[in-house]
Formats: sequence, C-alpha cells, structure tokens
Amino acid sequence: MSERYYTASAYYLSKFGRPVQKAVLDIGCTCPNIDGTISSGGCLFCDGGSGHFTHPGTVARQLEQERQRIRASVPDAGLIAYFQAHTNTYGNLAYLRRCYLETLEQPDVVGISIGTRPDCLPAEILSLLEEIAEKTSLTVELGLQTVHDKTACFFHRGYDFPAFVQAFSALRKRGIRICVHIINGLPGEMDADMLETARVLGKMQPDGIKIHLLHILKGTPLEQLWKSGKVQPLSMAEYVQITAAQLALLPPETVIERLTGDGAADCLAAPLWSLDKLAVRNAIAQHLKRAGSWQGKYFSK
Repeated sequence: MSERYYTASAYYLSKFGRPVQKAVLDIGCTCPNIDGTISSGGCLFCDGGSGHFTHPGTVARQLEQERQRIRASVPDAGLIAYFQAHTNTYGNLAYLRRCYLETLEQPDVVGISIGTRPDCLPAEILSLLEEIAEKTSLTVELGLQTVHDKTACFFHRGYDFPAFVQAFSALRKRGIRICVHIINGLPGEMDADMLETARVLGKMQPDGIKIHLLHILKGTPLEQLWKSGKVQPLSMAEYVQITAAQLALLPPETVIERLTGDGAADCLAAPLWSLDKLAVRNAIAQHLKRAGSWQGKYFSK
C-alpha cells in the first residue's frame, strides 16, 4: 500500500510479482442503452462507449499493438486484457466466450478485466464468467457512477441501484473480483451526494474502485447542456477535495484503480485541467497529507 491509498500498481506487484498494465480491447459489443433495448441515446455523457484508445483488428492483433505500446515504457510488464469498449457481457454467448479465451493464448497475458453494466449479467453469462475466473485472474468492472437513482435517471443510466446490488451480489457469490466505477461531478449532485455514494459503496467492500471526473465530451448531449449553462464541471480544487474525502470512507483493502478519468484530448470540451492526470493525482496526494487523512480513515462496515 502507498502512504495514503492502495494503488493499483501496488496491488499488481503483490499479486503478480511484476508490473502490470491494461491492454485495452474492442470486440464490437454494443450497449442496451444504445441499440434500442433500453434507449438509443445512451447516457448523456457517452460519446460511443470508451473505445477511443482501442485498435482495429482481431483480439490477437489488438493485444500485439497494445503490447508494443506498453513495452515501450514498461519493458517487463504483464498484460491484463481489458475488454473496455461498450458492454462486454452483452452479446452472443459463444462469441464472448471465444474472445475471452483467445486472450489467454496470447503472450504475457496474466489476467482479464471485463467492463459491463449490472443489467447485462444473466445466468448464462455469470456461469461463463465463473468459468473464466477458474482459468485466470478475472475482474468484472461495473459502471455504477452514483448510488442515487434520481441522478441516474437524469443522465439516462437505464437501471436502478437495486439492479446494481443484485449484480454485485451475484458476482460476489461466485467469487469473482469486482471493480466499481463512480463519477464525481454528475449534474445536480452536491458534495453530500458524492460522499454518500462512497459511503454506501464502501460498506459493500468492492475489490476495486475507479473514481472518475465527469468529462464533457464533444458531440454528446451533455455538451449541449454545458454550452447552455445548465451543467458546470467541477474545478480541480473541488474534485481534489471531494475525492480525498471519499477515499477516507472506503475500505483500506479496496484497490484504487483510478483517481481521475481519461478523456481523449481531441474530444474533450471541458474541464481542460483534467488533461494533466499526474497533476491531479499529485494534488490529491498532497491534500491527503495536509489533511492528515488516508484511505479508510473514516471507514466503518
């Protein structure tokens, strides 16, 4: 564990005995919030499903390109095959199984991480995930964003908090590692709302958590709300303060897999300060030190 919070790099080093990096993949999945099953518009902040950093081609080809990218800076890194774009448990069961298993045939892949929605985990998918977890180190990443259904309804998430709880419980019963995504700065939420999300989620004791900043991306419905003055992104100082306070509410053993979100520079409308991720992480670390705080300081089950 780092001085103030449990970093992903520390977790990977303890688990795998070597540096580990995520190799992002796009296997052509869509999302029920995009294909018309729930909605055709997606969430207000979505601009197509987190595929900005992926490559075209087969799983093997994508992994090779990612391997080259990663090895340029971390020559001895192991790879986690990260099914990132859209909803990666939403699709043909046989196809998904083939994609998951294909990654395990590639050099230096030490685990799999699958990004999905809580409402896309039917029984047959859960059985498949249990099978994969018996073969490798598996993490399922659930996009929660907030525990507040009023907020989720506003940005068109498409499922309620009880659906998340049900999915979380189903994965936990199968012994599958869970990482949960939350977003700070969602429209209409105050500090107390964001702290409540951390407090409620902390009591569920997820294995990992990714804390994101709400990015306003070009071409999204959220951009129009921002341009009209109806949505205002957090300042860097606000984001640092609330994120540091959330860390104090989370279990010390939960891995903090991200402290700020990614937004492709050419797609980002606001806030532009978020492009310097290192500065944001350093500011959070400095805030924790000044405040005499750390991950888990105020955690209680």
